[in-house]
Amino acid sequence: MSAKEDAKGRRPGKGKAKWIRILLGVGYWVQGFRCFPWMAVNFFLKDSVKVDSSTLQILQNSVNLPMVGKPIYGVVSDAVYISGQHRVPYIAIGAFLQAMSWLTIVILSQSNISIVTLSLYLLLSNLGASVAEVANDAIVAEMGKSENSQSASSGELQSFVWMASSVGGVLGNLLGGAAIDRFSPQSMFIFFGLLLVLQFLITISVPERSLNLPKSPSNVGIRKQLSELSAALQKPEIAYSIAWFAASYAIIPALTGTMFFYQTQYLKIDAAVLGISKVFGQVVTLLWGIIYNRSLKSVQPRKLIETIQATMAVFMISDVLFVKGIYRQMGVPDSIYIVVFSGVLEVLFFFKILPFSILIAQLCPRGCEGSLMAFVMSAVALAFIVSGYLGVALASYLGITGNDFSGLPLGLLIQAVCTFLPLFSSSWIPDQKSKTRTE
Repeated sequence: MSAKEDAKGRRPGKGKAKWIRILLGVGYWVQGFRCFPWMAVNFFLKDSVKVDSSTLQILQNSVNLPMVGKPIYGVVSDAVYISGQHRVPYIAIGAFLQAMSWLTIVILSQSNISIVTLSLYLLLSNLGASVAEVANDAIVAEMGKSENSQSASSGELQSFVWMASSVGGVLGNLLGGAAIDRFSPQSMFIFFGLLLVLQFLITISVPERSLNLPKSPSNVGIRKQLSELSAALQKPEIAYSIAWFAASYAIIPALTGTMFFYQTQYLKIDAAVLGISKVFGQVVTLLWGIIYNRSLKSVQPRKLIETIQATMAVFMISDVLFVKGIYRQMGVPDSIYIVVFSGVLEVLFFFKILPFSILIAQLCPRGCEGSLMAFVMSAVALAFIVSGYLGVALASYLGITGNDFSGLPLGLLIQAVCTFLPLFSSSWIPDQKSKTRTE
């Protein structure tokens, strides 16, 4: 028990839970709402900067490089205290960096901003988002390990932040789809920048001591924290789980940029339809968080993850039929398919994160929660980047361009096969959740 926890070993008070839910609720909601300006970025690059599908996908993945540095941010967050605090200040720093980036893009875009300059500020924005996410994830992991917080350890807090992020995503996509035809991308950037300013002000008003987080010996220094992270990663159940999880994403050649051009250039799908599709996906994500919290927490993580992986492959095969026009021949409008099936497939990629993050939080040794959770998300970010680059290579090999989609069905079929492959090595994930709670 930490020095700041109740000396009598009582459950944490309502005041503590209130502040934690305010801080994390706002943080994860804004994290989900980031899709709002990014929808504008995609159309800005396509319509104003006139990039092709491959360039769009390369940029989309390259600006995520700051996400790969999450272990560094996690180690610093665990080891370096700012005014006696080591979580809240980093959330505030992250919000500030993002606000500065988006508002600067607005100013510079008034005079033909170059793609290089835009990319640099998007990188800075993602750096801020990464720092904030690491601190938020660490708080969730710490509460999941707290001996006096049984609700958190059972996954309630994880489900809460998952749903907060989903609600942010629903609103972000709903407003984004409606705003893209009515307002300029710069107006959308200003709105999100001001929202980040609001998050910054809320964050700095929350004293970390009010959260009563478990104290750890991690303030002995970065070297000690790196040593603890290294020791955690040497545990087979942790190392194998993370390796499989990252590989299950990296092995899939993503064709997101190509599909965006196929839907908007070839099928002439309206931006509002794409927004509704993303909203539908976020609603499904929200329902997934609720269903998991109520009914699936007792299910072994491996079984859930295997089921989700197989479902992803099935939806990709469905995309092959869609591109070939089979559903259109059956009377299903393209817009309906994109709203329902494409919306669900986009979020299915993230369904695995909820049960896996809870598993890792239980396996994580006390004192390096921030570092290990950051390493996990870094590995996932790197896997998505590799996946995106593989998708660009696959599209180039098959001759898929912004005007020629004849090779797209074969590309989607290859994508589906690659999604099935990780299922043959899923034994790397521990299959007994009950054992992890005793470690």
